Amino acid sequence: MGTPLMGSSLRQPGGPLSQPMMNRQGAAVALSRPALFDGIPPADCNRITALARTREFARGEMLYIEGEYVQQVLLLTSGLAKINKLGMSGTEVILGLRTAGDVLGATGLFSTAKHCTTAQAFRVCRAMIWDAATFKSLVERYPMLHQNMHRILGEYVLELEERFHEVATEKVEPRVARQLVRLRDKIGRQIDGAVEIGLSREDLAQMTGTTLFTVSRLLSAWEARGMVTSRREAVTICDVQSLRALSGQPAWSGAI
Repeated sequence: MGTPLMGSSLRQPGGPLSQPMMNRQGAAVALSRPALFDGIPPADCNRITALARTREFARGEMLYIEGEYVQQVLLLTSGLAKINKLGMSGTEVILGLRTAGDVLGATGLFSTAKHCTTAQAFRVCRAMIWDAATFKSLVERYPMLHQNMHRILGEYVLELEERFHEVATEKVEPRVARQLVRLRDKIGRQIDGAVEIGLSREDLAQMTGTTLFTVSRLLSAWEARGMVTSRREAVTICDVQSLRALSGQPAWSGAI
């Protein structure tokens, strides 16, 4: 097995907690501090997480469904979830992938009270879960939690704006190349000097607003140039500098 580049542990803008957080059943939850708790004293973090429960979701299991009332807010502690919407024809569009440290379900809670997207476990996931009313009261009680949620939701919106701009203004090849570079940094796993991204060609097409045929054609061309290799459920990046050049980003990067 390769070692994840990112996503195997929670983001740590505020440093590790001084003691384990506790879930509702009193079991210690060994987490590094996620962005949700940035700037919040460890004692308050433990009070907040004491009101959560933990749950594991099998691959393919729904975390919540578009149109349902928001009943809970989730903080991923491991695994990978995809956020998607269905078009009028039933076509699925993947809006984003969420990894450990990401918050799910909060957008609808603070707007329409209904989920505006669907979340599904892309890999086996574990999450801390708060009832919606409980989480809303916690956000009102702890100002830093409110600020952190505002920042996190803003980051998700900016990500969508950037990708929409790409779909509207750029050709397919740089768009797909840029998405692969993003995914490499987010969910890539180092394997024998290359980086494997565990998603299918269809998934990549849904994330870039193009077709399975187009993605397959691009990957075949890039494979012939030694830039990538691909199989049914994974794309492996062999030459990230060339891929960055195609995406319009600087060809050199300090990331390996």
